[in-house]
Amino acid sequence: MKTRRIPDRVMKRDGAVVPFTPDKIQYAIYRAALEVLQDASQSGRIARRLVDIVVQRLAEKYRDRPLHVEAIQDMVETVLMNQGYARIAKSYILYRERRSEIRLAKSVLGMKDDLKLPLNTMEVLKRRYLQKDDQRKIIETPSMLFQRVAHHIAKGEGNFKSSVSPGQAEEKFYQMMRNLEFMPNSPTLMNAGASLGQLSACFVIPVEDSIDAIFGALTSMAKIHQTGGGTGFNFSRLRPKKDLVASTKGEASGPVSFMNIFDRATEVIVQGGRRRGANMGILRVDHPDVMEFIEAKVDKHRFSNFNLSVGVTDLFMKAVLANRDFDLVNPRTREKVKRVKARMVFDLIVNAAWLTGDPGLIFLDEINRKNPTPQVGPIEATNPCGELPLLPYESCNLASLNLSRMVKKGGLDWEKLKEYVHWGVRFLDDVIEVNKFPLPQIEEMTFANRKIGLGVMGFADLLIRLGIPYGSREAVRFAEKLMASIHRESIRASCALAEERGVFPNFPRSIYAPRNLRMRNATVNTIAPTGTISIIAGCSSGIEPLFAVSFIRNVLSGTRLFEVNPFFEETARSRGFYRKELFAQIAQSGSLQKIKGIPADIKKVFVTAFDVVPRQHLETQAAFQKFTDNSVSKTINLPRQSTVEDIRKIYFSAYRLKCKGITVYRYGSKEEQVLSFGMGETEGPVVHPDLLTVESEYAGGCTAGTCLF
Repeated sequence: MKTRRIPDRVMKRDGAVVPFTPDKIQYAIYRAALEVLQDASQSGRIARRLVDIVVQRLAEKYRDRPLHVEAIQDMVETVLMNQGYARIAKSYILYRERRSEIRLAKSVLGMKDDLKLPLNTMEVLKRRYLQKDDQRKIIETPSMLFQRVAHHIAKGEGNFKSSVSPGQAEEKFYQMMRNLEFMPNSPTLMNAGASLGQLSACFVIPVEDSIDAIFGALTSMAKIHQTGGGTGFNFSRLRPKKDLVASTKGEASGPVSFMNIFDRATEVIVQGGRRRGANMGILRVDHPDVMEFIEAKVDKHRFSNFNLSVGVTDLFMKAVLANRDFDLVNPRTREKVKRVKARMVFDLIVNAAWLTGDPGLIFLDEINRKNPTPQVGPIEATNPCGELPLLPYESCNLASLNLSRMVKKGGLDWEKLKEYVHWGVRFLDDVIEVNKFPLPQIEEMTFANRKIGLGVMGFADLLIRLGIPYGSREAVRFAEKLMASIHRESIRASCALAEERGVFPNFPRSIYAPRNLRMRNATVNTIAPTGTISIIAGCSSGIEPLFAVSFIRNVLSGTRLFEVNPFFEETARSRGFYRKELFAQIAQSGSLQKIKGIPADIKKVFVTAFDVVPRQHLETQAAFQKFTDNSVSKTINLPRQSTVEDIRKIYFSAYRLKCKGITVYRYGSKEEQVLSFGMGETEGPVVHPDLLTVESEYAGGCTAGTCLF
């Protein structure tokens, strides 16, 4: 008897030809069966049996003809019906219809999706990342985007005699991004291989006390924002309000007034045609205008393009704890101009943070205790979200590993993680080589220190997959073990690059020189908020908990899409409590905790940001900070009913835990926010609830739009 040859190639809808993979057919049958039967074991048996029948029929019918993906799906429907699984066939047909509708929506939007990404992900890619022609027509697919980035970054390998060729690096970089296992910061995705060519996310610009210097900093900010970067400023060198201006014998207007100019300029500059800029404004706690700065955003229409943080010192925090007086110092004369109650200043800070979400705190002494190049100068400012303390004119590029895709046999795949850390460090060092810097001073300082920030995203997803409740003692211990491993391997990767490429130029003036730890990069790790890149990767944001298990997302200029955490949906199906009505019920608040019919062990693992108490947020942040040489972006999300005293305790705890900074956000403290609860906040049944709704680019973390970067 003649053996039927199994097809080896399949033509996709876009005309591309790919290998024939029966595993995909088996998984599709399994999902359709699970939808109906709610039994993972039985669904698996059916899928394993039917996939063989489908493949045999395809071999018989298409042995001499091209095989198209639609033909495969038609055959699956036929086999399901012929084998007596009509209900499963119906489920499969409905799934095909939903996918068809999504493809149509993408087509109408002018998008070609060759990676089968969610509709909202494609909308985000369209808005920010995919290249367009002069008529603003999209000329890239997602895989082409990743190819463009990989090809451009791999050119950096050509500058050195390396064990890795540019071609090998390009292929690995591409596969990591295409598989959504690794993602660089937004400017790299936007600009690599494009005309702008500016690839860094984070910059700090000094602001000196003269008109020329102030407006020079403003010009620098504009150039950075135009190319997709975010900027941090410390305004503490500016003389206080009503201080003498010698040239005119007039009075100075003070740092807050000049901040208004920076804010207005940011409002009119769109970054690379894609988004508005973001800033961090910092003022030292001993500046005479600190009270005005603290209350700068009490008027909620001011400084909408700034996150604000007070730069506090150990001296100040000890004065607060001891209820002592504290000196305010004129930065121009270095003279003490006023003595105030430290606790009164601290009370102003926590009250303003309760009311508006700003200011946060930057712990300047803790940052400088960990400054890798103290002989080069002190660190006075950070990037917009606080995770990058940088020297004046310094920049840094970031990337994040998707931890949700690092699981193997129910545990973390430590070997894969190690491999990807080494490739991630190599990628980021290559970014420095091929980057186009917006200012010569930035290029000089960046090459002198070669700071990079490899971080993580999908931490909450990873905990869910491992069955560990976010914020638990076990989770905090795991976070320390995880980040310790990442940091250790990042250092090894940087040292390996130094053997090939040399140490960073300021190495002799660094903390590594006395230890003879020959590093290629002055810093290697950062925990960033990730934002839109975690939407692309399909995972939770940074190290934040889930913001919701089920919710509504606003996309496509008003279209509302229902989204469910995929791990929860999979769990609900396998555990037998799946029902679509349940997801709508959960979406009233995003949380499982008050929903009946969900097993207690599931509620324990699938916790959301507002289920996690502040102590657990802080301990998670501190666990990552312990093994992160830059800093950690983490928002302590608080419910509306949180008190000023709650924020006071959080700020004190962050100082004691040796965090480098702290940010809180009390729900509803800003007029505009990117996450909003409906009537589901109230207890009891709601017949027609307004469901928890988020904006298209919200992935987790701070629910105020200015925090997204």
